[in-house]
Amino acid sequence: MAATSRQNRELQQKCKAKLNSGEVQDPVEKIRLRCLARGACGIKGLARTFRIMDDDENKALDINEFKKGLRDYGLSMEQKEIQEVFALLDKDGSGFLDFDEFLIALRPPMSKARIELVNQAFLKLDRTGDGVITVEDLKGVYSAKTHKKYLNGEWTEEQCLREFLDSFDTPNEKDGKIERNEFLNYYSGVSASVDSDAYFDLMMRNAYKL
Repeated sequence: MAATSRQNRELQQKCKAKLNSGEVQDPVEKIRLRCLARGACGIKGLARTFRIMDDDENKALDINEFKKGLRDYGLSMEQKEIQEVFALLDKDGSGFLDFDEFLIALRPPMSKARIELVNQAFLKLDRTGDGVITVEDLKGVYSAKTHKKYLNGEWTEEQCLREFLDSFDTPNEKDGKIERNEFLNYYSGVSASVDSDAYFDLMMRNAYKL
């Protein structure tokens, strides 16, 4: 279950208001809020940008690659702020950031109980157990037969399942699959839009029949 348009709207408004208040000083928190101001997919979208840049697949970014990734994703930040974030996260002083660690630091905090629910949902959808959810995984787990476009004959079951996967993706970057980290990045954004633990629990259990 992707975030509803109302949840996305509320999350965007909440993050923009916090940024505009001028109260946020932590540079990592500023990047987090700028991502979430784009909605629940914001952090996942930044992750995709960095992954595309990682030509040698070493999952490490130097300061110039880090700046370029933020710029390519459209996050406007002062030079000083970027250097501050980089220095803060480059804990061993190597001059490189592990971007998986950066994205984990960027995720809005989730309680252990919420993380467990998200992991349960992922494992239920990942039928092959290969760490990636695809259309094939969804067949027999997520029913498309109640989808209005399936019922009126406009879409096939596969198109409905693909739409489900696409709802977790950023616009123009849809690849028809969801990795575990992407799923967590996405739901950390959804979690940030839901204050009540009881509601988040109910939402996840109802959506995925946990």
